[in-house]
Amino acid sequence: MASHDDCAGNSTLLAIYPRKEGALMLHYVGIAGTNIKRSTNLQLLQYMRRRYSKEAVIEIIDISNLPVFYKANEDHIPDTVNTLAAKIEAADGVVIATPEYDHAVPAVLSSALAWLSYHTHPFAGKPVMIVGASYGSLGTSRAQAQLRQILDSPELKASIMPSSEFLVGHSLEAFDENGNLKNSRLDDQLKGLFSDFDVFVKLTKQMIHSQRQAKEQTKNVNWLNN
Repeated sequence: MASHDDCAGNSTLLAIYPRKEGALMLHYVGIAGTNIKRSTNLQLLQYMRRRYSKEAVIEIIDISNLPVFYKANEDHIPDTVNTLAAKIEAADGVVIATPEYDHAVPAVLSSALAWLSYHTHPFAGKPVMIVGASYGSLGTSRAQAQLRQILDSPELKASIMPSSEFLVGHSLEAFDENGNLKNSRLDDQLKGLFSDFDVFVKLTKQMIHSQRQAKEQTKNVNWLNN
């Protein structure tokens, strides 16, 4: 039997992502870790949204409108942060596409994650898939490694899909005029990982004790002493 908390969570999910009767579509939030409008990481998420529209709904969220992180009082969290937190909380999972600047995630993504670990913890126990595109040949490998560390921090405690690094190098030439990946081998790799993410999301939902532990751990973080 579902707990009261489970029922409340389902109600929130249905309010934000209404589902048709009998539908099994998963709903993901997609975050491009950039404030550049023509980012190839945003292009990658847009491609995934189209490519897998029969498997899942991906709502791409713009984080460029979030203010730079600062330690606000709990009752003064920006509305844009609360809105994003609610969408992540209600979603089945999150897909983050990160660029790489100086071997690290961009400041705009780091700031957004700081907000989402401050007095609100929507990532706790939330399944996350990480992808990335870069102009160079390495395809954000170092940024993805750093992002995994950030998401595993006590303030966030996301459930990150293991062994799932997806790298798009030379991203300016990676997409055709329709926004599709040109490299069929890379496309097959992404398809397989996205299918695995579906499995990972469903398995994570069954890991009740790990989910509860992640949520409790984030609640016990004391930002006043940091």
